[in-house]
Amino acid sequence: MKTIFLPLLCIFFIGCSHKISPNKEVIHDLINIDQNVSVYLNNISPHYIGESSSYEDSYFKPWRIQKIDLSLKDAMWAYRAFSSKNSYGENLQPLEASFFEEIQKRSNFKAFATLNKDAITLRMTNIRAFPTNKPLLMDPNKAGEGFPFDYLQNSIIAANKPLLVSHYSRDKEWAFVEASFAYGWVKVSDIAFIPSKYAKRYMQAQKEFITKEGEAIYDQKGNFLFRSRVGMLLPEIDELADAYKVLTISNYKNNQAYYLESMISKKIAHQGILEFNSKNIEHILNEVSNVKYGWGGMYGQRDCSSLLRDFYAPFGIWLPRNSSKQSQIGKVIDLQNLSEQEKLQKIKEFGIPFETLLYKRGHILLYVGTYGGKVIVFHNTWGVKTKENGVEGRFIIGRPIFSTLELGKDLHYYDKTASLLMHLQSMNILTAK
Repeated sequence: MKTIFLPLLCIFFIGCSHKISPNKEVIHDLINIDQNVSVYLNNISPHYIGESSSYEDSYFKPWRIQKIDLSLKDAMWAYRAFSSKNSYGENLQPLEASFFEEIQKRSNFKAFATLNKDAITLRMTNIRAFPTNKPLLMDPNKAGEGFPFDYLQNSIIAANKPLLVSHYSRDKEWAFVEASFAYGWVKVSDIAFIPSKYAKRYMQAQKEFITKEGEAIYDQKGNFLFRSRVGMLLPEIDELADAYKVLTISNYKNNQAYYLESMISKKIAHQGILEFNSKNIEHILNEVSNVKYGWGGMYGQRDCSSLLRDFYAPFGIWLPRNSSKQSQIGKVIDLQNLSEQEKLQKIKEFGIPFETLLYKRGHILLYVGTYGGKVIVFHNTWGVKTKENGVEGRFIIGRPIFSTLELGKDLHYYDKTASLLMHLQSMNILTAK
């Protein structure tokens, strides 16, 4: 038995070594392209790029609608997309049909849009496509699939953010909700219901934009509530010399809101939106970049689109959740059917540093200007596609970086057909119409 097992084990690891790179090589961009944001901020003229009222309209959308704002068909997209024919579980084995049968029963979509109650998150929580914490993976034997790409992970949502609850799962462990930027299942224990009259008062208050990541927020008795996250808004109760007294919410009983007061330093919050200037851009970009790559926000991290969502939030720009929808905001310039040189020229000619996004299918990047004559972008990326002896793989980066649009081309097994520049489809200037 051992003589059969050991050779098979060796074959398995040899095969896997081509799927994910050993990272013995170095990507030149990560050495030659300065990773300090201040380098790219020399020509920023201070101005405001967003409006607090417009941002709040989108932020509080779940509390402004009477009924969940999507069809049952849209709500159930994942139930059509995944089955035992194309899905794998945490043990990297195909999921059985019984898993999906149980999920269908648990989801209780007969009750869809019957509750329609305002709620708020109590802590950072995941928004899931199915009412389960178990992962759903594509074929883990393929490069770019398996961990960490759990396709049930829609997004992550910070504490004290508005929700509209559609209905409960059959066991009442989960609630199907609509947030301002995503919808799906959240744990009932992570939310509290808030009466509409109090939701209105909440929306009418002066707001503080959180500008610091990961700071502990406590109630007036010193009990821990949650950690700050750039992109949060908290209603002001009072302003002191060096702090704000803000309203925070905890859980009372039967998932009803319990209203608290918290003190937060002015070092981690700002009254109203920030001016778009070099100092503020550097601060906020560094804060949201202090993470690794996290598919759908897994483990409290960010992916390419959530990083940009949170970066722009303190400046009053609301962005949708996914990259394709983000690419449609502002003035869109089509880059398809252009040569690579024509794309670069178009970006240099029309792109506004830190106000322009570049889009390829499944990925979004922030244009920050030029460096040594090259177009430079900022993005949170999982890695670079590679191909060696016909076998596709990945050179893992797994974090936010500054790079050119030819990231990884110096790798000896670089897949030229996967070039960022080659696949750019559009650019969009967020601040132009």
